[in-house]
Amino acid sequence: MNEDHPSPHAPRSWLERIGQLVSGEPRNIEELLEELRGAQANGLLSDDTLSMVEGAIEVADLTVADVMLPRAQIVSLPVDAPLDEIVRRVIESGHSRFPVHGENPDEIIGILLAKDLLKCFAKGAALPCNVRALLRPPVLIPESKRLNILLKEFRLSRNHMAIVIDEYGGLAGLVTIEDVLEEIVGEIDDEHDDDEAARKKLIQPQPDGGFLVNALTPIADFNDRLASEFPDDEFDTVGGMVTAEFGHLPEPGEEIVLGGFQFRVTKADARRVLQFAVRVHDA
Repeated sequence: MNEDHPSPHAPRSWLERIGQLVSGEPRNIEELLEELRGAQANGLLSDDTLSMVEGAIEVADLTVADVMLPRAQIVSLPVDAPLDEIVRRVIESGHSRFPVHGENPDEIIGILLAKDLLKCFAKGAALPCNVRALLRPPVLIPESKRLNILLKEFRLSRNHMAIVIDEYGGLAGLVTIEDVLEEIVGEIDDEHDDDEAARKKLIQPQPDGGFLVNALTPIADFNDRLASEFPDDEFDTVGGMVTAEFGHLPEPGEEIVLGGFQFRVTKADARRVLQFAVRVHDA
């Protein structure tokens, strides 16, 4: 048997399978993305699959500065605060990991995991609880680090959070593995997210009687809120449904009338529509 030639039944990689979907030989990333969008338009790729492939390709062009939580929004804990104060702030925030600082709020001395606080309340735990002993070493990274490199480092080190420092060595923000993954798969909700509040943010009434609608709004929620009757057997989201009607990736300002409603694109990026201005269409 000739071992130089693979078996015709050998499993193909995902990249080889995607390669069969494109009609030509793309010479650059933009041409590859156009081919993939054409495959999606022909029903060979789902909206979600196309979005994730595009995200995986484009994440290499993003840096930590593009996705990090800025310094002003960080929930950090003072290491010398009373235990009841630390517990209160942990519960109120709903986070699982916290930067801990010394006297200077910009001086991050460690990371506290909420689950590690349980050790302070275990039977036989030494009192008072030594929060410093629970801290894990902080991972410090520059704002300029590429997201694809950071994701690989997160996987290898099993860290889920990194502290971002600016060019002067000061605290600039923080970034989590979730922040990076969301650039690939889209928004990830967790058990602390308020479902009702999130739904209200997806469809926001405007003074002129119209609505600003997030493209990720489930069609069922849109129907409930605006008394429409769009089917959701083929598409799950308003963005997927309307983009399919356009027949191409629309740019901000483009409009279309669908099911008695006028949809005008107000926000979009190179990969997807993000938001619509919607109003009842006057025939």
